[in-house]
Amino acid sequence: MIISASYRSDIPAFYGDWCKNRMDAGFVEVKNPYSSKVSQLSLLPTAISGYVFWTRSPAPFLDNLNRISSEGTPFYVQLTCTGYPNALEPSVPSLEQIKPVLEQIIERFGPEALVWRYDPVFISSLTPLNWHADNFSTLAETFKHLTNEVCFSFAQIYKKTERNSNTAAQKHGFDWNDPQEEDKRCLLNELAGTARALGLMPTVCSQPQFENSILQPAKCIDKERLERIKGASLNVKRRGNRPGCLCAESRDIGSYDSCPHGCCYCYANRTPEVAKKFLKEHNPLGSLL
Repeated sequence: MIISASYRSDIPAFYGDWCKNRMDAGFVEVKNPYSSKVSQLSLLPTAISGYVFWTRSPAPFLDNLNRISSEGTPFYVQLTCTGYPNALEPSVPSLEQIKPVLEQIIERFGPEALVWRYDPVFISSLTPLNWHADNFSTLAETFKHLTNEVCFSFAQIYKKTERNSNTAAQKHGFDWNDPQEEDKRCLLNELAGTARALGLMPTVCSQPQFENSILQPAKCIDKERLERIKGASLNVKRRGNRPGCLCAESRDIGSYDSCPHGCCYCYANRTPEVAKKFLKEHNPLGSLL
């Protein structure tokens, strides 16, 4: 079983003590976000095929990564870094702030331990289509030394995304929009070309309409990457969770409404205030996040 931690929250940035306590206990409980049914998952090393960690800021989680590595369990980090203005991402560390810990991750755990996500691509009056080319190129000059893959996707405008973006736009005085598909395709092709020129493999997450000979489909829960890290095959099936998804089967141990980064395009929080309240009331000794 592969554990995903977590596309519903940022466990490495905010809930590292809780994760350590669950590994100590050897199990975690997870509530289904739709049925509210609670299930128990083993976190014993013998039960885990690998981990995929999703984060903006892995620094608080380094001790946990050291532990997992010492137990022989393969893992890698999906690191989101977009360089957007604070009006869009009010509590996200800059690349300059996290670069030292990213270098430590590569030095300690090898070149496969990190995947960069320039995701979601969000279009606003602060980040128009033509802004992204220069912004991405600047970030990529650093990431070419840290990883071999960059994953893209355009923002999916869910109801939560629309509500949070409208609230932020009113507060900070910007406009935002969901561009036409052809405009999206042209931008992703330009970013993918920049990535390839710098030695990064560009992939696109669950948006097959943008795939081409350069921009390949992403496998965010990547069985093959974990196998390369472990140096052995894993008995894990492919099981995507939406059309165009090529991920391996996994179980996510996170919780919605729990990430206080406050990004305006967030699909995981009803509001930033709900997530801040969640963190304040969080019990690091609990079996559920």
